[in-house]
Amino acid sequence: MKVFLYFIGKPRDAMLNGFAAEFVKRTTRFAPCEMREIDPAKFDIFAKHPSARKIFLDPAGKQLDSADFSQIFARHEQLGRDIVFLIGAHDGLTADQRTRADQLLSLSPMTFPHELARAILAEQIYRAFTMLRNHPYPR
Repeated sequence: MKVFLYFIGKPRDAMLNGFAAEFVKRTTRFAPCEMREIDPAKFDIFAKHPSARKIFLDPAGKQLDSADFSQIFARHEQLGRDIVFLIGAHDGLTADQRTRADQLLSLSPMTFPHELARAILAEQIYRAFTMLRNHPYPR
């Protein structure tokens, strides 16, 4: 299983981007994990990752606690299936992206800058793996 964290739009806050990158780096201890900016006009997630679980961040998505979020990784590790996360552009996801996603996920009913959402998501991915491995980090 591999984890891909894609985002649309240039990162503006170097500190928050560094925070997200640090948690992606830590996650690679448990599974290959990659974070990068994409341009949907040049990069088709659906063609690049046809069999991966596609979880896109959207305010209308389901909210999960950390324990439930970690179970996504537990299931997909057993299946050997990749997971792709997408954080949309500043205007959010397109209607096509929303309907083609396997799951819509909301981090909170509050609105966050995209850089902060990326950092929160990267930390939660790392937390999920540490919870599954009984690592002391989440305690």
